[in-house]
Amino acid sequence: MRAEAEGLTVEFQQADAEALPFTGNSFDAVVSTFGVMFTANQDKAAAELLRVCKPGGKIGLANWTPNGFIGQLFKTLGQHMPPPAGVKSPALWGTRARIDEMFGPQAASIETLPREFMFRYRSAQHWMDVFKTYYGPLLKTFAALAPPAQEALHDDIMALIARMNHSGDGTMVVPSEYLEVIVIKR
Repeated sequence: MRAEAEGLTVEFQQADAEALPFTGNSFDAVVSTFGVMFTANQDKAAAELLRVCKPGGKIGLANWTPNGFIGQLFKTLGQHMPPPAGVKSPALWGTRARIDEMFGPQAASIETLPREFMFRYRSAQHWMDVFKTYYGPLLKTFAALAPPAQEALHDDIMALIARMNHSGDGTMVVPSEYLEVIVIKR
């Protein structure tokens, strides 16, 4: 484990991002990497991050953007199975406007920086096999569709990968933009 190699003690605890089991102003830093963006109630989750962060503390986030590969994947999934009524796209967490809306009133400062993650797989089908098995949004959408609709979704995702693939050799090398966010709480 990386923490052990660095001589650090780390404790992990699973919790509901919309109802964190910690007292207010508990942490110097609160971090989410492609996680909190998937909550059903985005405003409540953001309020919880702010609540548990000490004044002057930092909230660090990495969130997929709407225009990046994963944001386009969400859009493709939504064309085959619309999200539940009232649920906002997780990719909104990857926009400065939404970050300002959720954190701005309680932030001393907000820094955002577009970054890029590179998906590298043996092939597009290899990526599909992994993500259909382990990535919640894909796994759940495929599970909810009948076989003909699954095939159509598969084809649309493969077309998305083909449009964004930079490999040129049958492997998959697809960049996906994300937004790095650092909020300093007032």
